[in-house]
Amino acid sequence: MEQTLKITSVLSDPTRYYIYQYITKRHQEVTVQEIADSFTIHPNVARLHLSKLEDVNMLTSETKKTGKGGRPSRLYRLSNDVIQLHFPYRDYQLLARIAIESMLTLGEEGKKALFQTGRKFGQELVEQHLSSGTLVTDLTFDQKLVILKEAASMAGLYPEFQPNEENTKIYFQIFNCPFKEIAYHDAEAVCDMHHAFLQGMFQSLFDSVELVEKETMTAGCDSCSYQAFVTK
Repeated sequence: MEQTLKITSVLSDPTRYYIYQYITKRHQEVTVQEIADSFTIHPNVARLHLSKLEDVNMLTSETKKTGKGGRPSRLYRLSNDVIQLHFPYRDYQLLARIAIESMLTLGEEGKKALFQTGRKFGQELVEQHLSSGTLVTDLTFDQKLVILKEAASMAGLYPEFQPNEENTKIYFQIFNCPFKEIAYHDAEAVCDMHHAFLQGMFQSLFDSVELVEKETMTAGCDSCSYQAFVTK
Protein backbone atom coordinates (compact mmCIF):
# COMPACT_ATOMS: atom_id res chain seq x y z
CA MET A 1 0.00 0.00 0.00
CA GLU A 2 2.85 2.40 0.83
CA GLN A 3 4.35 1.92 -2.63
CA THR A 4 0.94 2.50 -4.23
CA LEU A 5 0.60 5.81 -2.39
CA LYS A 6 4.05 6.86 -3.56
CA ILE A 7 3.20 6.05 -7.17
CA THR A 8 -0.12 7.88 -7.12
CA SER A 9 1.61 10.87 -5.54
CA VAL A 10 4.23 10.92 -8.30
CA LEU A 11 1.60 10.59 -11.04
CA SER A 12 -0.61 13.29 -9.54
CA ASP A 13 1.49 15.85 -11.39
CA PRO A 14 -0.06 16.10 -14.91
CA THR A 15 3.23 16.77 -16.69
CA ARG A 16 4.89 13.81 -14.99
CA TYR A 17 1.94 11.59 -15.88
CA TYR A 18 2.14 12.56 -19.56
CA ILE A 19 5.91 12.08 -19.55
CA TYR A 20 5.39 8.53 -18.30
CA GLN A 21 2.75 7.94 -21.00
CA TYR A 22 5.14 9.34 -23.61
CA ILE A 23 7.92 6.96 -22.56
CA THR A 24 5.48 4.02 -22.46
CA LYS A 25 4.55 4.63 -26.09
CA ARG A 26 8.07 5.61 -27.20
CA HIS A 27 9.29 1.97 -27.14
CA GLN A 28 12.89 3.01 -26.48
CA GLU A 29 15.21 4.91 -24.16
CA VAL A 30 14.84 8.67 -23.83
CA THR A 31 17.18 11.45 -22.75
CA VAL A 32 16.53 14.44 -20.52
CA GLN A 33 16.88 16.73 -23.53
CA GLU A 34 14.33 14.75 -25.55
CA ILE A 35 11.77 15.08 -22.76
CA ALA A 36 12.59 18.77 -22.34
CA ASP A 37 12.09 19.40 -26.07
CA SER A 38 8.93 17.28 -26.32
CA PHE A 39 7.22 19.00 -23.38
CA THR A 40 8.75 22.48 -23.82
CA ILE A 41 10.26 22.54 -20.35
CA HIS A 42 13.75 23.29 -19.02
CA PRO A 43 16.11 20.28 -18.94
CA ASN A 44 16.46 20.64 -15.16
CA VAL A 45 12.68 20.32 -14.81
CA ALA A 46 12.64 17.33 -17.15
CA ARG A 47 15.42 15.70 -15.10
CA LEU A 48 13.42 16.25 -11.91
CA HIS A 49 10.32 14.57 -13.37
CA LEU A 50 12.35 11.62 -14.63
CA SER A 51 14.09 11.25 -11.28
CA LYS A 52 10.74 11.21 -9.47
CA LEU A 53 9.52 8.42 -11.74
CA GLU A 54 12.74 6.51 -11.17
CA ASP A 55 12.43 6.91 -7.39
CA VAL A 56 9.24 4.81 -7.41
CA ASN A 57 10.72 2.23 -9.83
CA MET A 58 8.53 3.23 -12.76
CA LEU A 59 11.67 4.03 -14.74
CA THR A 60 15.27 2.89 -14.66
CA SER A 61 18.28 4.71 -16.06
CA GLU A 62 21.89 4.19 -16.96
CA THR A 63 24.71 6.33 -18.28
CA LYS A 64 25.93 5.61 -21.80
CA LYS A 65 28.47 7.18 -24.10
CA THR A 66 26.89 8.67 -27.21
CA GLY A 67 29.94 8.24 -29.44
CA LYS A 68 29.92 11.97 -30.18
CA GLY A 69 32.36 12.99 -27.48
CA GLY A 70 31.54 15.01 -24.41
CA ARG A 71 29.90 13.74 -21.26
CA PRO A 72 27.97 10.45 -21.32
CA SER A 73 24.19 10.79 -21.51
CA ARG A 74 21.77 9.37 -18.95
CA LEU A 75 19.14 7.28 -20.71
CA TYR A 76 15.78 6.45 -19.14
CA ARG A 77 13.53 3.52 -19.97
CA LEU A 78 10.53 1.74 -18.50
CA SER A 79 11.16 -0.44 -15.50
CA ASN A 80 10.23 -4.11 -15.63
CA ASP A 81 8.45 -3.75 -12.30
CA VAL A 82 4.69 -4.24 -12.44
CA ILE A 83 2.78 -1.15 -11.33
CA GLN A 84 -0.21 -2.01 -9.14
CA LEU A 85 -2.63 0.85 -8.49
CA HIS A 86 -5.65 -0.93 -7.08
CA PHE A 87 -7.38 0.08 -3.84
CA PRO A 88 -7.38 -2.26 -2.08
CA TYR A 89 -4.62 -4.36 -3.68
CA ARG A 90 -5.92 -7.10 -5.94
CA ASP A 91 -3.61 -9.73 -7.39
CA TYR A 92 -5.05 -10.26 -10.87
CA GLN A 93 -1.81 -11.86 -12.02
CA LEU A 94 -2.31 -14.64 -9.48
CA LEU A 95 -5.90 -15.07 -10.62
CA ALA A 96 -4.74 -15.27 -14.24
CA ARG A 97 -2.13 -17.91 -13.36
CA ILE A 98 -4.71 -19.96 -11.46
CA ALA A 99 -7.15 -19.77 -14.38
CA ILE A 100 -4.54 -20.68 -17.00
CA GLU A 101 -2.98 -23.51 -15.00
CA SER A 102 -6.46 -24.87 -14.26
CA MET A 103 -7.22 -24.98 -17.98
CA LEU A 104 -3.90 -26.69 -18.71
CA THR A 105 -4.63 -29.48 -16.24
CA LEU A 106 -7.50 -30.49 -18.54
CA GLY A 107 -5.04 -31.46 -21.26
CA GLU A 108 -5.67 -30.78 -24.94
CA GLU A 109 -9.31 -29.89 -24.37
CA GLY A 110 -8.26 -27.27 -21.81
CA LYS A 111 -5.71 -25.79 -24.22
CA LYS A 112 -8.31 -25.71 -26.97
CA ALA A 113 -10.78 -23.88 -24.72
CA LEU A 114 -8.07 -21.41 -23.65
CA PHE A 115 -7.22 -20.51 -27.24
CA GLN A 116 -10.88 -20.29 -28.28
CA THR A 117 -11.52 -17.92 -25.39
CA GLY A 118 -8.51 -15.79 -26.36
CA ARG A 119 -9.77 -15.55 -29.95
CA LYS A 120 -13.26 -14.63 -28.76
CA PHE A 121 -11.97 -11.79 -26.57
CA GLY A 122 -9.84 -10.48 -29.44
CA GLN A 123 -12.92 -10.38 -31.67
CA GLU A 124 -15.01 -8.65 -29.01
CA LEU A 125 -12.32 -6.04 -28.43
CA VAL A 126 -12.38 -5.00 -32.09
CA GLU A 127 -16.16 -5.07 -32.26
CA GLN A 128 -16.30 -2.58 -29.38
CA HIS A 129 -14.38 -0.11 -31.56
CA LEU A 130 -16.74 -0.37 -34.50
CA SER A 131 -19.25 2.46 -34.73
CA SER A 132 -22.86 1.43 -34.33
CA GLY A 133 -24.26 0.22 -37.65
CA THR A 134 -20.83 0.08 -39.32
CA LEU A 135 -20.34 -2.82 -41.70
CA VAL A 136 -16.83 -4.25 -41.89
CA THR A 137 -17.29 -4.70 -45.64
CA ASP A 138 -17.66 -0.92 -46.00
CA LEU A 139 -14.34 -0.16 -44.30
CA THR A 140 -11.20 0.65 -46.25
CA PHE A 141 -7.91 -1.06 -45.46
CA ASP A 142 -6.62 2.10 -43.75
CA GLN A 143 -9.77 2.34 -41.61
CA LYS A 144 -9.36 -1.27 -40.53
CA LEU A 145 -5.75 -0.56 -39.59
CA VAL A 146 -6.82 2.42 -37.45
CA ILE A 147 -9.39 0.28 -35.64
CA LEU A 148 -6.79 -2.42 -35.03
CA LYS A 149 -4.35 0.09 -33.57
CA GLU A 150 -6.98 1.73 -31.36
CA ALA A 151 -8.21 -1.62 -30.05
CA ALA A 152 -4.69 -2.93 -29.43
CA SER A 153 -3.69 0.28 -27.67
CA MET A 154 -6.80 0.05 -25.49
CA ALA A 155 -5.62 -3.43 -24.47
CA GLY A 156 -2.27 -1.91 -23.46
CA LEU A 157 -0.25 -3.43 -26.32
CA TYR A 158 1.10 -0.13 -27.78
CA PRO A 159 1.60 -1.59 -31.27
CA GLU A 160 3.23 -0.32 -34.45
CA PHE A 161 1.83 -1.47 -37.82
CA GLN A 162 3.70 -1.40 -41.13
CA PRO A 163 1.67 -2.64 -44.13
CA ASN A 164 3.26 -3.38 -47.49
CA GLU A 165 2.30 -1.37 -50.59
CA GLU A 166 -0.19 -3.99 -51.78
CA ASN A 167 -1.96 -4.05 -48.38
CA THR A 168 -1.64 -7.82 -48.29
CA LYS A 169 0.91 -8.11 -45.50
CA ILE A 170 1.14 -6.25 -42.20
CA TYR A 171 4.28 -6.34 -40.10
CA PHE A 172 3.58 -5.29 -36.55
CA GLN A 173 5.33 -5.11 -33.21
CA ILE A 174 3.95 -5.14 -29.68
CA PHE A 175 6.06 -3.30 -27.13
CA ASN A 176 4.02 -3.89 -24.00
CA CYS A 177 2.63 -7.36 -23.47
CA PRO A 178 -0.05 -7.26 -20.74
CA PHE A 179 0.50 -10.98 -20.21
CA LYS A 180 4.30 -10.76 -19.87
CA GLU A 181 4.57 -11.53 -16.16
CA ILE A 182 2.47 -14.70 -16.29
CA ALA A 183 4.03 -15.66 -19.65
CA TYR A 184 7.33 -16.30 -17.89
CA HIS A 185 5.57 -19.02 -15.84
CA ASP A 186 3.69 -20.68 -18.74
CA ALA A 187 5.36 -19.23 -21.82
CA GLU A 188 4.04 -21.66 -24.44
CA ALA A 189 0.42 -21.61 -23.30
CA VAL A 190 0.24 -17.88 -22.66
CA CYS A 191 1.94 -16.95 -25.94
CA ASP A 192 -0.33 -19.32 -27.87
CA MET A 193 -3.35 -17.78 -26.16
CA HIS A 194 -2.07 -14.29 -27.00
CA HIS A 195 -1.58 -15.43 -30.60
CA ALA A 196 -5.21 -16.56 -30.67
CA PHE A 197 -6.25 -13.22 -29.15
CA LEU A 198 -4.51 -11.33 -31.97
CA GLN A 199 -5.89 -13.75 -34.53
CA GLY A 200 -9.39 -12.94 -33.30
CA MET A 201 -8.75 -9.21 -33.69
CA PHE A 202 -7.64 -9.59 -37.30
CA GLN A 203 -10.39 -12.06 -38.19
CA SER A 204 -12.99 -9.51 -37.11
CA LEU A 205 -11.82 -7.17 -39.88
CA PHE A 206 -10.34 -9.24 -42.70
CA ASP A 207 -11.75 -12.07 -44.79
CA SER A 208 -8.76 -14.27 -44.05
CA VAL A 209 -5.58 -13.90 -42.06
CA GLU A 210 -2.44 -15.93 -41.48
CA LEU A 211 -0.53 -14.73 -38.44
CA VAL A 212 3.17 -15.63 -38.21
CA GLU A 213 5.11 -14.99 -35.03
CA LYS A 214 8.65 -13.65 -35.58
CA GLU A 215 9.98 -12.59 -32.15
CA THR A 216 8.79 -12.76 -28.55
CA MET A 217 9.68 -10.94 -25.34
CA THR A 218 9.86 -14.25 -23.48
CA ALA A 219 12.81 -15.17 -25.73
CA GLY A 220 14.61 -11.99 -24.68
CA CYS A 221 13.55 -9.76 -27.58
CA ASP A 222 12.57 -6.12 -27.10
CA SER A 223 9.14 -6.73 -28.57
CA CYS A 224 6.77 -9.40 -29.85
CA SER A 225 6.65 -9.11 -33.62
CA TYR A 226 4.39 -10.72 -36.22
CA GLN A 227 3.61 -10.80 -39.90
CA ALA A 228 -0.06 -10.92 -40.81
CA PHE A 229 -0.98 -12.03 -44.34
CA VAL A 230 -4.47 -10.70 -44.99
CA THR A 231 -7.12 -10.45 -47.66
CA LYS A 232 -9.71 -7.69 -47.53
